Amino acid sequence: MSGDARLWCDRLVRGLGQHEFDVYALSRSRRQEDEGWLELPPHVSRVRTAPLWTAEEDGVAYGRRARRRFVESYAELAGVLCAGPGAEGAGGTDGPGGAEGAGGTDGPGGAEGVGAVPCHLADRFGSALYGLAELARDEGGLVGALRSDAAVRTLERACRAPGALGTAREARVPDLLAVAAHLERALRPLSLDWYGDDGLGATDLCHATAGGPAALSGLLAAHFSDVPLLVTEYGVQLRSHYLASGPDAATPTVRALLAAFHGRLATEVYGRAAIITPGNAHARRWQERCGADRARIRTVHPGMEASRFTEVGEAPDRADPDTLVWVGRIEPSKDLVSLLHAFAEVRREEPKARLRVVGAPAGAEGEAYLGHCRALAAQLFPDEAEGVHAVGDNPVAFEEIGGPEAPTLADAYASGTVVVLSSVVEGFPAGLVEAMFCGRATVSTDVGAVVEAIGGTGLVVPPRNPRALAEACVALLRDPARRERLGAAARARALELFTVEQNITAFSSIYLEIVSHCPVRRVVLDAAGEPLPFGVPAEAHVPGRWTGPTARVVSRGGPGWALGAPARPAPVRATPLAAPEGAL
Repeated sequence: MSGDARLWCDRLVRGLGQHEFDVYALSRSRRQEDEGWLELPPHVSRVRTAPLWTAEEDGVAYGRRARRRFVESYAELAGVLCAGPGAEGAGGTDGPGGAEGAGGTDGPGGAEGVGAVPCHLADRFGSALYGLAELARDEGGLVGALRSDAAVRTLERACRAPGALGTAREARVPDLLAVAAHLERALRPLSLDWYGDDGLGATDLCHATAGGPAALSGLLAAHFSDVPLLVTEYGVQLRSHYLASGPDAATPTVRALLAAFHGRLATEVYGRAAIITPGNAHARRWQERCGADRARIRTVHPGMEASRFTEVGEAPDRADPDTLVWVGRIEPSKDLVSLLHAFAEVRREEPKARLRVVGAPAGAEGEAYLGHCRALAAQLFPDEAEGVHAVGDNPVAFEEIGGPEAPTLADAYASGTVVVLSSVVEGFPAGLVEAMFCGRATVSTDVGAVVEAIGGTGLVVPPRNPRALAEACVALLRDPARRERLGAAARARALELFTVEQNITAFSSIYLEIVSHCPVRRVVLDAAGEPLPFGVPAEAHVPGRWTGPTARVVSRGGPGWALGAPARPAPVRATPLAAPEGAL
């Protein structure tokens, strides 16, 4: 885990001290794995990690029967991905995973291929997926088989089969190799040895903190051990795949087949989950379009640490009344180019206005984009001087957190009287909520969950519209009383909806709701080692000492995690399956 995902999971586990946790962490890079370690609270029993960014040959030699099982299951999987228009019943021209759904859209309505998977395709996909999982369990792994020539030949036959998708029939050898390699990476969780009675099967609940391949472990725990699955998505994995698979990323054939895989997988995850918790209504709409049952969806807003913004939020506003501030990661999706053009119009109306851009570039692409923005700012705003002997000064400043002007994140928000968000793509706008904690009036583009987050406490304009953005900024710069009212309302809304405390309370209730509807899967033994009648009543899932101090807990069907040790008061044993957004 890294970044926001690591913080969110850490806060959740620490906040639910009445439960016992096993943490299963899936990493996508060596750097992420090295940086993702935290000191564990006492109620975390163990942590197991799996590096999905690499997989050595498992050395498993399949016999004839195992090879036949693999080809049958893999052929079924490939057949579902290549299913043509005659096999569809929802979505767009290419079904849930069609190429038309792989564009850079921000809402579910813009992706023509997003939709529920027809029942027979969903059943075939599940049958193939669990067939591969059973083979991995029985034989000790799938890595070698998924990398084999047999996998590529099987995929090719599915692409050439009658009735296959038009783009699939055009697949060439490089396309087949690319798709097979992606499927091998995405299916690596099937080869992990976590599914016995001493692993995921010993828990009361699996909580997947992301969808997509990160939720595969939870799917298999539900399939093999009837462990209920809770799926939380603060960024929808299917949407992330669509945004990442633009025309320049791969050929149309590769994009169509991989979009089909991720679409079918999303439908399977949503169909198996006992409860799905999107972080906002924007994510919820995507999930519903992919087949999630509305009755099993509970929106739980992200929990953010409000205390570090308390001083700024409760202090009088002493910022320069002419300063706009933008805070975030610098990358093309943030559309700083439109912001700079908008600020040029703001300067024509308010010559004293200044703009502070505070943030670090996101990777090499972000570095290049930052350089472009600096050049544009120098072109739009030549250094100005008050007199012939004064040094010129540019009204646009590019800074990073930790510098002299913005030592902390709270200081960055405090430096401006209006906070601006100019994104063209956004999931949950965490930076906007931070500005709300600071009591700042905001101007934002209408993308992602922005409107849901701010409610009526800020101004919202269409994306890629510099004139509208400028007019909204000028309106707030000229009206201090309105800024103050909006800022106070924004802080009150953020404290009500987006704190860590409300997030933990919501998940605590959801954990208990899930286990209250699931059969008791443990046997409680007395001091003599005999089953204790009525040893696990329904109340045992509620915090409190309902069982005797000498009781021991084992998993049904074999020794469990606490064999021979005094049991806690029969807590809910939760297993977070942690992976960051876009893990694969």
